[in-house]
Amino acid sequence: MSTGAETDQIMAHAAKLAAEAGVDLSKLPKNLDMTSETITENVHVMNSGCTDERLKFIMKNLINHLHDFVKETSITSEEWMSALMFLTRTGQTCTPLRQEFILLSDILGVSSLVDDLNHPTSGGATEATVLGPFFTEDALHFENGESIASEGKGDYMWVEGRVLDLKGNPISGAIIDTWETDGHGKYDNQYDDRAASGPECRGRITTTENGDYFFRAIVPVSYPIPGDATVGEALKALGRHVFRPAHLHMMLTAPGFEKLTTALYFKGDPYLYSDAVFGVKSSLVVEMTTETDPEVSRKRGFLNATSHKVLKHDFVLQTVEEAAVVRKTKMEEAKASVSKKKTAA
Repeated sequence: MSTGAETDQIMAHAAKLAAEAGVDLSKLPKNLDMTSETITENVHVMNSGCTDERLKFIMKNLINHLHDFVKETSITSEEWMSALMFLTRTGQTCTPLRQEFILLSDILGVSSLVDDLNHPTSGGATEATVLGPFFTEDALHFENGESIASEGKGDYMWVEGRVLDLKGNPISGAIIDTWETDGHGKYDNQYDDRAASGPECRGRITTTENGDYFFRAIVPVSYPIPGDATVGEALKALGRHVFRPAHLHMMLTAPGFEKLTTALYFKGDPYLYSDAVFGVKSSLVVEMTTETDPEVSRKRGFLNATSHKVLKHDFVLQTVEEAAVVRKTKMEEAKASVSKKKTAA
């Protein structure tokens, strides 16, 4: 049994270790005999020493919602452990080229929700949509007119348009990151030899002085999102399908303008109205045309083609200031909507 002096020494040492981590033990609550009525408030008190006010605010709300969720649904110990193991396996599935957590966020509609609140548009600006789990930072830079896809990857497609501001002025020097599936419905980072073969069906283009962009690609196809891990398990359990409509990803950046992450979807796709990740917006649905003049195909670089598909689309960017105004309004409306629901309940 410890003596009084030994106990004091132990307590002093513990206080010193806590102080080194920025925690004053004397100011913490006594976390004994926690119950469903007391645990939530005690967690808040334990977190009250956080100096990051935004983090403290987020964590307080997260804890409130999470604890209320457990109470409202009467979660069992077995169900909670199953959820923890699900999240564990989700993390274990992630690699530098595969992001299962992003995909999980996508199928739960959270990615679309965050995008809608953080990247609202007005005045004719192009709408944003989900990033998805297949973006990579290693896309090669191509000159306008070059191809982001190697031969044999799919049916030929010519993509062109302009990047403009809200007043219709061209934005020169805008960087466009674009990526898509090949004709088999797979992204390059879904292939085992990606590290050796390098980026494919993705590239980076810079707009001209007149805001123009144009490049060769292939017609993307609808595809199933990876169903071999936790996300696939969840969709199956929920009675949902795993398919996304065909689309061409576009990410645009330019100095002084709000970054735009979006995608173009194709009219007539069978999954246009049931996208597994809730990404389709009406303004982003486009219709391709077919160029049947072999000479035009040749001039555009499709040397062995007698025809090719054509996708024309202009993108309109908001300035950072314009986007901030719209975002503030959107956030305030969302908060008001939540408060109204709580009051009604």
